[in-house]
Amino acid sequence: MGLPLAYVNCVGGQDNLVFDGGSFALDAGGAIVLQAPFFEEGTYISTSHPLQEGSDLVYRALVLATRDYARKNGFARALLGLSGGVDSALVAAVAADALGPEAVTALILPSRFTSDRSLNDARSLADFLNVKYKEISIETLLKAMEEILGLNAGLAHENLQARIRGTLLMARANETGALLLATGNKSELAVGYCTLYGDMCGGFAPLGDVYKTRVWALARHRGLPEAVITRPPTAELRENQADTDTLPPYDVLDRTLEALVERDAAPAGEEAARVWRMLCAAEHKRRQAPPAPKVTSRALRDDRRWPITAGSGGSQTTT
Repeated sequence: MGLPLAYVNCVGGQDNLVFDGGSFALDAGGAIVLQAPFFEEGTYISTSHPLQEGSDLVYRALVLATRDYARKNGFARALLGLSGGVDSALVAAVAADALGPEAVTALILPSRFTSDRSLNDARSLADFLNVKYKEISIETLLKAMEEILGLNAGLAHENLQARIRGTLLMARANETGALLLATGNKSELAVGYCTLYGDMCGGFAPLGDVYKTRVWALARHRGLPEAVITRPPTAELRENQADTDTLPPYDVLDRTLEALVERDAAPAGEEAARVWRMLCAAEHKRRQAPPAPKVTSRALRDDRRWPITAGSGGSQTTT
């Protein structure tokens, strides 16, 4: 049209939406003559700012969303479970940056399957972020439940551990009035590699729209300890467990999920077909997941409308 254009955006978080600012103006020729910063309120007349992109923008979006969700819903404090893995480490960092480290408490909840490395990494991470932490072994509760249920192995036993941890976290959040942050990522939520009423417990899930490969990138961007980032992913719910026992390598999984979820691609090949079945079978879990800030082109729960009873070949579980 040969006319100048001004695009004005608001700044702030509301539930799963993040309004990122970044207002800009174009001259009549389409050139950018003003670029406001992302995630900052202000009045701008003629000063332009360099475009921002990549991990910095995503990380700042997560911090803003977590801060606004907590404060606008009356929470001054946050609580999370800290496992020694990269997901909970990144959520702890986001919470500390959003609310201040003094307002964040972490519970470290080891079992007989928790390695010394995980325990030490969790403690070190809490010290690194200057957040308070408390250690509570779940062994006494786990042994009591094993005796009551006659259960000491298998998937139900693994999920029992997650649910014991979820109960402890919810009880502490209830007691202190803190917002419990779930620490799962988009890759896990997509394929159902998570436990209902266990690690899915929480009022907000900062990483619910962040793929695992992006989690690693964000952790490096934030400068988290390399020991946490390079630790092989494991739920530590049985001896010598690794995520790759159940899932494809995360770089493969995330590429497949991006094609299936973001681009509506048809499954191509046996591995993609398996991921598709897992994706469909986990829809019921996502319906019960806490809200998460949208940072990709298609969020699983709010943008991808898919029925639970879809007849897509997946086998739904109650886990």
